[in-house]
Order: sequence, then structure tokens, then C-alpha cells
Amino acid sequence: MRVHHHASEFPTPSDGARRTVLTVGTFDGVHAGHRAVLQQLREVAAKYDAETTLLSFHPHPRTVLDPERHGLELLNTLDERLALLDDAGLDNVVLHPFTLSLARMTPWEYAKSLMGDCIQPVAVVIGDDHRFGRNRAGDFSTLQTLGEALGFDVEALDAHRVKDVRVSSTKVREALRRGNVAEANSWLGAPYPTTGRVVHGDAVGRQLGFPTANLRVEDPLKLLPAHGVYAVWCQTPDGQWHPAMANVGTRPTLHDDARPSVEVHVIGAEGDWYETELHVRWMHWMRGEVKFPSKADLQSALEADRTRALSLLAGSPPPSR
Repeated sequence: MRVHHHASEFPTPSDGARRTVLTVGTFDGVHAGHRAVLQQLREVAAKYDAETTLLSFHPHPRTVLDPERHGLELLNTLDERLALLDDAGLDNVVLHPFTLSLARMTPWEYAKSLMGDCIQPVAVVIGDDHRFGRNRAGDFSTLQTLGEALGFDVEALDAHRVKDVRVSSTKVREALRRGNVAEANSWLGAPYPTTGRVVHGDAVGRQLGFPTANLRVEDPLKLLPAHGVYAVWCQTPDGQWHPAMANVGTRPTLHDDARPSVEVHVIGAEGDWYETELHVRWMHWMRGEVKFPSKADLQSALEADRTRALSLLAGSPPPSR
């Protein structure tokens, strides 16, 4: 998959490139509904003997339009989203910068600048509820009219697939906020991912016989599952996946931190991973976060957690990537 960081970078047929069929959207989570849309995009592209392209925007438009109150909780970091789109078989992604000047474009200016002048699609596949341009004034009918002037066809997404996209991201977020990662995974069609950089902690876990990697999740908009203890798969810097257990929360027995943290105990592996990234795939919720009376009680609970995590993960193969 080729990634272009501005619409003007996109190679057009006049440059000798293949024709392309375009869709537009955020595709946060790249869940089952999104993959259904990409399947329709491929079907339309085959009809035109063309490649598939997604036009998306970075940063997320809501962070630009309402930076103080956007309330965003994203299912994927940018890197995660690109990896999932690559896995889904997309040919091209255009990550066009979202700015206030772009938001102020009329529908004609938007379509001419991004599509007519730059990407030059042979067709655009879009939902009939799609809105674009200043004050969201452009709709599906507007784009059809503009497409006639700018030289591209406009095809509607299948209504059932559009409905699937609208509801699935919401359901994934609701499931994660409840800690029901198994339900979230069923909507996503793959285990929910989180990547964090290993930072120094206070080594209390090591004293209890359960050394943990403290993960700093770089993207503040990334949604974490509810506070609790989970069975997860963890990929270490050598590329190997290991069974593990992860805690999300404030560590009430030891510190009762103000900010939630992510700690991972990798079962059967240990290394000097500081300042490297670990990749976590959330598989099963095991219990809520508990303030134990003593470190000995916490240690007993961790031993039970490890046994249960190994049992749960025995029925879930490690990720392929």
C-alpha cells in the first residue's frame, strides 16, 4: 500500500499511473463494516480496471474544528490504522492535511482541488449521507453534479454496508469502555491493538515476582479498555508474540495513581526493553481493578491471574502480525 501525505503527491494517469477509484473517510478501527466498504470499492475498481484509494485527513478534523472540546477517543493510532488498511488490501491512502482553510472550502472548491486537480479518480464511491465542503453544504447529489463537470462518476455505497459502518465504531467503543474486549474484537474482526513505549517504573512488580513493562501510549486520543486486568498477547522487540497479562488503571494497592497506566507482565519472557515498543493485543477481560489489603494478597491474585491468562490464551492463537 502506498501512502501519500498530500493530495498533490498522488500520481495521476497523465503521469503514467493507473486510474483509481476513490472513497473518503476516517476508517477508525478498520472494522468489519469498513472492510465491507473496501470490498465494494475493489468491486467498482475492477469494473473500471483501476486501483483503490482512500482519501482521509490528518489530524482528525474535529481536533482542528473544536480543539478544546472535541472529546475524541480513537480506536487506532495513525500507524495502526495504516497497517490495518494495508492488511485489508487497499492500494493507496491519501492522508491530506486538515486545516481551517480546507474546512472553509465550498463544495466546488473542495471537489475541484482534491479530486479534479489532484487525485483525478475515474469514480468516487461514497455513502448517500456523505457531507463535504463548508458548513457540510455538499451532499451525494452535489458530488454527482460536480463529478459530471470534473470528469468522474459517483457510485453509492450499498445501504446495508453504510449502516454497518455507522454502527460498528460506536459498538466497539462501548464494548471497550465496559472492558468487553472479546465483543469489541468480534466487531473489529481482529484483536484490539495498543502500542506503547516501555518506560521506567518503580520495580514493585519485580519484587513480587511479576516484573512488568510500564507502557507509555504516545497518542493521547487512543482509547484504552476499561480499568481492569486482561489476558493479552504481547509482541516483544524480537518480533515474538508471548502470552501476557495487562493491567489498566491506577494501581490502587500500591500507588492509586491519578492518571491511568498500562502495565504488562509478559509470561515466560523478560528483557531490557526500555525505550522500545511493545505491541499488545487485548483478548479477554479477567477481573476489575482491586485494592488489596497487602502486597501478599496482591501477589496471590497475580498468581491466579497468570494461571487464568494462560488458560484463556490457550484457545486463542497469537496474532499473525
